[in-house]
Amino acid sequence: MTERRPSPLVTMLALSSAWEARLTAELRDLGLTTRRLGLLAHLDALPDLSFSELARRTGITVQSAHAAVRQLAGDGLVDDATAHAGSRSALRLTDRGRETLRAAQARVA
Repeated sequence: MTERRPSPLVTMLALSSAWEARLTAELRDLGLTTRRLGLLAHLDALPDLSFSELARRTGITVQSAHAAVRQLAGDGLVDDATAHAGSRSALRLTDRGRETLRAAQARVA
């Protein structure tokens, strides 16, 4: 019986799963997931990003962006200086958020 080689797609999916597991383990004690890391990186690169633009850039819904930012703000990583509902967002990393992002980047570099 001849053994077939896995397709490139199967190989890519296996590598992706292994990478995701390793990345998740590296970020866990920082209180981050890959999604939270991505959000912090976007907010660091583009301060005062709107919720809509943050959602667009990260491939999530605006509602998910609001929920994620609320959690990040609760963890002291993001400051949401939005004046009131309906006004333009002013999302920025806090000092703690920048420190956490730098630590995460150092681990996954």
